Amino acid sequence: MQPDSLSEAFWAVARELRHRTRAALEPWNVTPSQSRAIGVLSRHGEMRLSALAEHLRIAPRSATEVVDDLQRRGLAERRPDPADRRATLVALTADGSSAAAAIQEARAAEGERLFAVLSPGDRAALGRILRDLL
Repeated sequence: MQPDSLSEAFWAVARELRHRTRAALEPWNVTPSQSRAIGVLSRHGEMRLSALAEHLRIAPRSATEVVDDLQRRGLAERRPDPADRRATLVALTADGSSAAAAIQEARAAEGERLFAVLSPGDRAALGRILRDLL
């Protein structure tokens, strides 16, 4: 079934990519929220929980739950903030950094598989168009 409008086609592709990514994350047994948090911490380094919540665009309480889960699994840790002893920083552990690299590789591979049906010119045009929308 072909989507009738451009926005429907866009959302259909986004759903397909999300579905493929979710399947690609299964070996690490992480939720999409946990994967996003791992990615943010990998790209930006240690940060306060409130900053992580802002990056993830979720409530601080939800970020606390995500970090609790990652900490229980040994993928993240909390440490005192040397600049403010009342605050806590969140950082990836060595296992978390390894998982971040593997997850990023798996996500990239799924994206490559999805977009492999496009010619190099179409891929470049789609990339340019998508970046123009941001």
